[in-house]
Amino acid sequence: MAGGAVTRFAPSPTGPLHLGHAYAALVADARGQMLLRIEDIDRARCKPEWEAAIFEDLRWLGLRWPAPVMRQSDRQAVYAQALAKLEAMGVTYRCACSRGDIRAALSAPQEGAAMIGPDGPVYPGLCRDKGIAAPDAAIRLDMARAMALLGQISFDDSGQDHAGRHLKTAPELIETIGDIALARRDLGTSYHLSVVVDDAAQGITEVTRGADLFEATAIHVVLQRLLGLPTPAYHHHRLIRDDQGKRLAKRDDARALAKYRAEGATPQDIRHILGI
Repeated sequence: MAGGAVTRFAPSPTGPLHLGHAYAALVADARGQMLLRIEDIDRARCKPEWEAAIFEDLRWLGLRWPAPVMRQSDRQAVYAQALAKLEAMGVTYRCACSRGDIRAALSAPQEGAAMIGPDGPVYPGLCRDKGIAAPDAAIRLDMARAMALLGQISFDDSGQDHAGRHLKTAPELIETIGDIALARRDLGTSYHLSVVVDDAAQGITEVTRGADLFEATAIHVVLQRLLGLPTPAYHHHRLIRDDQGKRLAKRDDARALAKYRAEGATPQDIRHILGI
């Protein structure tokens, strides 16, 4: 896929870009035509100054991208259309559970150890058959009904640790992923739904991202198949970690690109640090 792919870098403007972001952006740029997308559905945490800093950091690294830049905050109507299509297919239901309700259900002695999926503990299905109609409730994917329609799914990955074709069956996805949230009452969408809809809208042919998102890929392929959207190739690359082996996060300001730049580092220095 390298060279001819359409890739994307999709940061959230909730803090400074760090070395891990730099690596992800450089990988996306090296493997094809990189598009930029601002994932700002969480309006309470996203700030204009962080978005401006993203542009500054990426330009300093020497990266360029076509205009206009897609912003998820502009696309709520598109996500609502996707949700409506899934609802018409009968593969969603409304969920009124709080986080406390879910924790309590999973901690019951008869439940045993909770299965941990890409979104954390697998939802125990408390609202699946309740017929909740509240318009402000969360919306969940009924994985069993979805997989009854699809049978199984597959996708291709070229990342070092996940190279090859991956086949996922209905029993596996029901057990290990379960009924994930497609829309939260406070956001109107979710990462999983918006990323699938936006990748298709931007014509992304290869998704490059960190290996920590590999397990979420099955969710995205399920949604692609249900919505009639193309499944891109995937390239899950290595993560950039600190000296203790911990994955970098935005709270790691000591590794923020802006601080490296302020201390006199060059873009080539950053590439050297990252092993590029």
